[in-house]
Amino acid sequence: MSVDEGVCAVRPGVDLGRHARMLARVHDALLSGDRLPARPRDLVERSWTRVRRYGVSPDLGDPPDPMTADQVERRRQASPLSRVLPLLRASLTSVAEDARHIMVITDAQGVVLWREGASKVRRRADGLGFTEGATWLEGTVGTNAIGTAIAEAAPVQLFSAEHFVRRQHPWTCTACPVHDPRTGELLGIVDITGLAETIHPTTVALVCTAVKLAESSLWHQHEGRLEALRTVGAPLLAGVPGPALVVDDHGWVAAVTGMAPVERVSVPRPDQPLAVHGVGLCQPEAVPGGWLLRPAGPAGGAATSGRLRLRLELDSRPVRAVVEGTNRWLHPLSTRPAEVLLLLAMAGAAGLNAAELSVALYGDREHLVTVRAELSRLRRTLGGLLLARPYRIAPSVEVQLPELVGCRFVMSSTAPGVRALAVGRR
Repeated sequence: MSVDEGVCAVRPGVDLGRHARMLARVHDALLSGDRLPARPRDLVERSWTRVRRYGVSPDLGDPPDPMTADQVERRRQASPLSRVLPLLRASLTSVAEDARHIMVITDAQGVVLWREGASKVRRRADGLGFTEGATWLEGTVGTNAIGTAIAEAAPVQLFSAEHFVRRQHPWTCTACPVHDPRTGELLGIVDITGLAETIHPTTVALVCTAVKLAESSLWHQHEGRLEALRTVGAPLLAGVPGPALVVDDHGWVAAVTGMAPVERVSVPRPDQPLAVHGVGLCQPEAVPGGWLLRPAGPAGGAATSGRLRLRLELDSRPVRAVVEGTNRWLHPLSTRPAEVLLLLAMAGAAGLNAAELSVALYGDREHLVTVRAELSRLRRTLGGLLLARPYRIAPSVEVQLPELVGCRFVMSSTAPGVRALAVGRR
């Protein structure tokens, strides 16, 4: 089954009026506690459960006041999606105008940053509070394509009374998350919204294709910046004895010398040693467009043995990873990253793929995007100590773990694969 077939709110040829009336009966029956005349779609049912838990009223009036124009502009300037806005406009805005829709782009927090398209639809959306600076999360305005796409980490199309708040029943919306192709992190949502009678199944494919093009463009821009950094890095590395790297601000490697190629290291920070697999702790030195990394020895340039030790301190508050080489580096960990590192440490050289980690962390294979984003954040912190395909701790890194049987951190974990360690089994 294709993505659009699994996401579409209506099938081709369906009687939209009859379908909308049936959904309204389902919605009313749910709220009154009566027997449902039909089951809502699974994603709609999950969303309704969440928004009822949040305490959202189906008779919600105006949403909270939107952010100011200055606040919106600052978010626009900080958003990586500003770099692909022309592409999204070319792909969607003219289509939205012709189809009596508006194109909406939000940030990862569901704040509307850009809104373009049919002027009449924009004016009607104003009355709904669907304006620049408004926050369209499920906990704020109920089930809607933007907030539900964020919650589900997947494309979403909603029609009429699938929206939880009654004021939104005359509308249809189709949304798709945009992720950073370098890290897997959510950058925002691209949405097409219009009146309910304008819904069409092909809108799902249209929005998802535009998002894929935007993510591809972001990756090409990243490659272009790395290539520019190589022109700076090559002359620098030519004069450096021993192993060294030139990396960008996100830890992606542009050039190396005196060592095997690596794809990515930790995010460099000024005056903070950084662990690099096969080299040891390096001292970041700012260069145009990035950083020069070379071993941090007693004199600032002496080579190290490259042997690193990673120790997980699960009983500390906060939990932390300790990296030791020529220096000692402490990194506090929240619960989920600590669980990931513990599972990878127990997996050894065989490592774990995203699906295996999803099962170990969540009990199912439905959280692949979340797992990959989590690993990307960890690799941005620990760099070459973590390898990919499969995910594993680098073989030259010595790992030290505390006693796990009876460990408070392990016993309090909600991750099935971690809880199993409390009784001495994987």
